[in-house]
Amino acid sequence: MTYNYIANMIEDVKEAIRDFDTTEYQSRNDFEEALNDALWIWDSVTGNASGSYTFNSYTAKEYVTDNMGLAKEALIEFGTEPERIADMFLNEDWESMDVIIRCYLLSQAISEALDEIEDELKFAEDEDEDEDETA
Repeated sequence: MTYNYIANMIEDVKEAIRDFDTTEYQSRNDFEEALNDALWIWDSVTGNASGSYTFNSYTAKEYVTDNMGLAKEALIEFGTEPERIADMFLNEDWESMDVIIRCYLLSQAISEALDEIEDELKFAEDEDEDEDETA
């Protein structure tokens, strides 16, 4: 079975959201921006802080090789030099490639996760609207 990065990342993002108080953010857009900044270096979402999400080269290899087209997209999008790409493959640096893919998909995963749980989230602007209704 092929590893589905986006589906797994959406679940990781939803899990990470539990650590945030959404009422500290004015709107979904503000929260989404804050999540992009915070989760970029969140190991349980991207692995970018430590350089590994899986902490297992074999697992990372499975994920990356299941998604070579996606790996290519991510590497090109981030402007990775061909020499660097060659080095990653020759040195079997699967964990770095896995992290690159996760960083590439982060914004999409956040957006889709928020779409899925939007009704559960409360932002400062929602509280302002509630206060206006009671006045």
